[in-house]
Amino acid sequence: MGTKRILSLLLSAALLMGTLAGCGGNAAAGSSSGPAQGTDTVVVAMDPNSEPASGFDPAFGWGAGEHVHEPLIQSTLTVTNTDLTIGYDLATVSEDGLTWTVTIRDDVSFTDGEPLTAEDVAFTYNTVKTSSSVNDFTMLDYAEAADETTAVFHMTRPFSIWPYTMAIVGILPEHAYDPAAYGSNPIGSGRYTLVQWDRGQQVILEANPDYYGAAPKMRRVVILFMEEDAAFLAAQAGQVDVAYTSATYSDQAIGGYTLAAYDSVDNRGFNLPAVPAGTDSQGRAVGNDFTADVRVRRAINMGVDRQEMIDHVLNGYGSPAYSVCDGLPWYNEASEVAYDPDGAAALLEEAGWLLSDDSYRYKDGVRAELNLLYSTGDSVRQALCADFANQMEELGIACTLEGVGWDTAYDRALSQPLIWGWGAHTPMELYNLYHTIGDTGSAQYTPYSNPTVDSYMDAALASTDLEESYQLWQLAQWDGSTGVTQDGDVPWVWLVNVDHLYWVRDGLQIAEQKIHPHGHGWSIVNNVDQWSWA
Repeated sequence: MGTKRILSLLLSAALLMGTLAGCGGNAAAGSSSGPAQGTDTVVVAMDPNSEPASGFDPAFGWGAGEHVHEPLIQSTLTVTNTDLTIGYDLATVSEDGLTWTVTIRDDVSFTDGEPLTAEDVAFTYNTVKTSSSVNDFTMLDYAEAADETTAVFHMTRPFSIWPYTMAIVGILPEHAYDPAAYGSNPIGSGRYTLVQWDRGQQVILEANPDYYGAAPKMRRVVILFMEEDAAFLAAQAGQVDVAYTSATYSDQAIGGYTLAAYDSVDNRGFNLPAVPAGTDSQGRAVGNDFTADVRVRRAINMGVDRQEMIDHVLNGYGSPAYSVCDGLPWYNEASEVAYDPDGAAALLEEAGWLLSDDSYRYKDGVRAELNLLYSTGDSVRQALCADFANQMEELGIACTLEGVGWDTAYDRALSQPLIWGWGAHTPMELYNLYHTIGDTGSAQYTPYSNPTVDSYMDAALASTDLEESYQLWQLAQWDGSTGVTQDGDVPWVWLVNVDHLYWVRDGLQIAEQKIHPHGHGWSIVNNVDQWSWA
């Protein structure tokens, strides 16, 4: 193979849909002694935001977006393993990284009986490239079928992490694809088929009898789209087997159910504008004179008691966050920082921000201040924002809090800290947050730029060895001299990773979970085919 690298690539199926609906299940109210609908069926209550607005069409975002998941109805070309490495079977990438050749299985059929071929793979990716408003496919020039079992991807630029894109794009049937109808009546080759979709209420999946892999243990999956309080009541009434919840309800108890907590990289953190205040070409306010000083940003990062936030805001259900990718294969442990309020105070003093009699810090007559933004209606972010403000006040930094809508939040975050939620099963999350974008001179969500960091990430994408690319992503975080961590530029301060909580009926065996990405939705059912009742 020369310098080509053999990757494994296996046509697989994945599950995940977003929807929300009313309460379902056949159990009598108040009964929680057994499954809601039977021993080969599971009823899961999800957040209403999990329902895909455009249906179950990969060309319009099914399986993608911030709630990235595997699209159970369709097969995918790769899968992510439980440790978030890639599972493959026979794929090669050219020396220049501009051509990916993928060998697919020859024993896969769509649910209408037609075989799945490389022509379907090429059709899918060419369609998604032009149709998707969710994922970035600018790295793909075009896809073609070399023969029935060989698909070739021609890239516009090297993209080492292409396998992570292939893990979420479900394969469409070229012979039966109608963009106006497919989302509601998808034909796939995955583990499950969609048999019913009551918009705003529920989705019903049934095991695909012709699936090429191991037959699903759970034959019927009912997804209900419910607000959190309604999901809690449905669990109390024994009408669901699994119900999403949050730390707000974690001190409650439901007879016949256990509160399950799953690790996530669903993080919360603030951007810290890293350039002085000014105005950009669009007339928007950018930069912040206070946070432009790297010593201030380091002091803020060092002065956060993350465990206190977990204990008091999340009721113990979370983990400290130090990056956008904690615990993933490309994470650099150098991101971790110890809580050190004395060290933070010393840095602020060094930067010229001195404590006054009113317990606030001043420099040249200007008070140290932060106006902290949070998304209106998100109680957890608001509470984390308030806790963060209290901790900053202890350091002598005056804080105000302001709820904002997302229609203005993106622009305002260019000059003020905004609490965000991120976390995905791909290193592109690092790129999108820290890499200089085009001619803007700064990263996408906050004024920040570091040519060395950019060069590591560019090299990571250009690598023809996925494992080696992980190391380059780690160097972008910290290489011993520069990076985006505490000893580097620290343009973001990460607070916590939020555990994903679910009420699970006693007797239901949920298979081992991958670390969950941002979005409290379909990740839980990625492997629902492996669930069982005791």
